[in-house]
Amino acid sequence: MDSSPPAAPSSLPRLDQSKPHSYLAPRKRIHDGEDVSHFLASQAYKDIGVFLLQLNRSMCPRKSSTSDADAAITFPVAPDQSFPEPVRKLQCVILKLGEFVEQAPPDTGPRRFGNVAFRTWLGIVESHANELLAECLPSHLGPPSHNQNGDGDGDGDITGSETEGETSVADNCSRSNSKIRQEENTLHAELRSYFTGSFGSKQRLDYGTGHELSFLAFLGCLWKLGVFDSAAEEEEQTSRQIVLGILHPYLQLIRLVIKTYTLEPAGSHGVWGLDDHCFLPYIFGSAQLSRPISPSEAMSVEGSLESAPATGDVVKKPVVEKWRDKNLYFGAVGFINDVKTGPFWEHSPILFDISGVRSGWGKINKGMLKMFNAEVLSKFPVVQHFPFGSLFSWDRDPDAVEQKQTIHMSAQPHYSSSGMSSAIPPIGGVTAAPWTQTSSRAPTSIPGGMDQHLGYHPHHLPHGPGLAQAQQLHGQQRQSLRWVQESHIHVYLSRQDHSAAQPGANLVAEEETQEVPQPDPRETWQERAAPKIRKLSQCP
Repeated sequence: MDSSPPAAPSSLPRLDQSKPHSYLAPRKRIHDGEDVSHFLASQAYKDIGVFLLQLNRSMCPRKSSTSDADAAITFPVAPDQSFPEPVRKLQCVILKLGEFVEQAPPDTGPRRFGNVAFRTWLGIVESHANELLAECLPSHLGPPSHNQNGDGDGDGDITGSETEGETSVADNCSRSNSKIRQEENTLHAELRSYFTGSFGSKQRLDYGTGHELSFLAFLGCLWKLGVFDSAAEEEEQTSRQIVLGILHPYLQLIRLVIKTYTLEPAGSHGVWGLDDHCFLPYIFGSAQLSRPISPSEAMSVEGSLESAPATGDVVKKPVVEKWRDKNLYFGAVGFINDVKTGPFWEHSPILFDISGVRSGWGKINKGMLKMFNAEVLSKFPVVQHFPFGSLFSWDRDPDAVEQKQTIHMSAQPHYSSSGMSSAIPPIGGVTAAPWTQTSSRAPTSIPGGMDQHLGYHPHHLPHGPGLAQAQQLHGQQRQSLRWVQESHIHVYLSRQDHSAAQPGANLVAEEETQEVPQPDPRETWQERAAPKIRKLSQCP
């Protein structure tokens, strides 16, 4: 009996416009680790994965139909590229959002974290959300509702005697609340939730991969609604136009906002994260440089475009400057160089390690997809704020593979009936960063058959013992930086690729293996301090 998961659809299914659809105002569903487990088997998780793979494949170069074997059709970022009307409308919306920055200049007062003027800018965006959505939606989807302004006609019904008036007030309130609930469950309420959640947090003054995921969901909603209307044979071209014509300007806007308001990274792992703010440009940028494929060929998992720069060139600033305007991956690295100083291996060790992969950009693209699934879609701090409605549904996917218990899944935050989070002690009893203690549950399968695309099966993933057994097994071992490095890199990229990494890729691990001299317990502190005191006394 064949137990393999069903084949994934090539593109995200669109809604049937001939049938009525019941919209639902998106709301928060993920409150603890058990909810993350449900999300990994939900229809929304599958739809996000299918849409991500759809966009990723569209950016891969294509083999040329000419006799020249080395010729390939590539899809670089080009400022003079023409786009269809739906894409141009969204470009105008993003351009207006950039103009709103001039209406909310940064505050000049003293501050430690993000600039409070960001709240003003985001407030302007939220106040104009309805009209901005109306500009980018086709006319058949209707104008957005304005139920929050109290424009109903129920106030005129409160008349008559005092007794009748009291009754009419109660009836009117009931009718008004019912009307608000009906208007909240509209198409524009769903779109507005994902749209306004794509630009950062007004409370925390930060931006991260969760907000980027919200914008991806916003584009997925537009795709489902048929805004990017195209024939089946043109879906790949339309997907490519979404990445180059909408996602790229969005990333440019976000970088402008981050630099203007000095936004904090949301849920960052510090230097042990891929990037402080974004993830998608590394996926689609590596796809742009992968080995060319034919329309019927599977996505390449190794090799590179003939004219692509070497994977190790991301550490060379001249090469980055040459490619940053043409490639999304190098554009993201270029922004890191703009905002960070010091050696690249020091402030971006994960990207530096990845640059040592010798199997080509196809291998990096495969690893980026796995990493996005594990570090974004499967992490409670990232997906806890993701809202669920009717377009990205909380309902369980009937084809979802049953999740198996792993160490990562055991370490999710859990809330008791009193609402308090149960603390999970660190492995080995040592102090460690919270994100190293509570690694989010990594799913054993990836949505929409993504595991088949990446060339591995759920049973190939390491299924460790429970958390209690792991603590007993590693009770006397210290969490080292090398463990952190392996848990975030070697899970996604093969170990043999990193054996050929550039010199210095594992500097931290090499330094860690050096023996540290231990002080003689028979010496007093005065005797141990004497050499230092003599050295200081010799200073001029």
